[in-house]
Amino acid sequence: MPDALAPYQLFAYNSARQSENKMHDDAVARQFGFGGGLVPGVDVYAYMAHVAVARWGRRFLEQGALAARFVQPVYDGELTTVRAREANGGLDLEVTCRDIPCASGHARLGTAPAPSLEAFAAVAAVDARAPANAATLAQERWLGIRPLSVTAAFAAQYVQDVRETDSIYAAEGLCHPGLLPRLFNWALTHNVVLGPWIHVGSQVAHFAAVRIGDELSVRAKILRNYARKGHHFVELDGVIVADGPRLIARVQHTAIWQPRAHPA
Repeated sequence: MPDALAPYQLFAYNSARQSENKMHDDAVARQFGFGGGLVPGVDVYAYMAHVAVARWGRRFLEQGALAARFVQPVYDGELTTVRAREANGGLDLEVTCRDIPCASGHARLGTAPAPSLEAFAAVAAVDARAPANAATLAQERWLGIRPLSVTAAFAAQYVQDVRETDSIYAAEGLCHPGLLPRLFNWALTHNVVLGPWIHVGSQVAHFAAVRIGDELSVRAKILRNYARKGHHFVELDGVIVADGPRLIARVQHTAIWQPRAHPA
């Protein structure tokens, strides 16, 4: 296997244009200094995961790991390139568009030992969400989601939204791994009301593939809530489980829940 692998290219798609998060809306995103609505970071993660699955197949979905950091926006309709290079026992990944680096990461096979589910509290999403602030996103708070039943229609739409071309998902009755960090976005949005916000990074360790028919839930804890350079960040750590006891993944997830205002 050569050090450099063939680049993966696609035209990015903003799957969240109608989202509650108005950072995906052109007009609002421009108020924060961006060129338009942001393609979700979780979708850029999905573009990166394509390369890992192409390299390792289903093994990556069951025993792989991917860490990704998003540093510049990807916009709807832009030609986006994921480059991979063999390094450090896995693949170093870089996403570029407009000839600038937009995300970086590392994928590999092999994960840490599976965590005990007893260490992660199972809570339901709240019935009535309060606005996001230092209190509602306090350190040590546990977050859940409204459970997701993965239907064949949902999985097929997801593959279309992230412009996936690999046939493994339809052929083997599986759901795309880009869904996993998206569920940690839900851990935030199912529990607090956010203004425009930005997902900036995720680390995902896989322990089982998501199958059509699974009901997924999240057990997430807020590790940190802090300010840096005018942004307010939140960090989550938790697990995704299927049908209660089956561990799918452990996820560490970072977001800017309140971006600094952009000068007029």
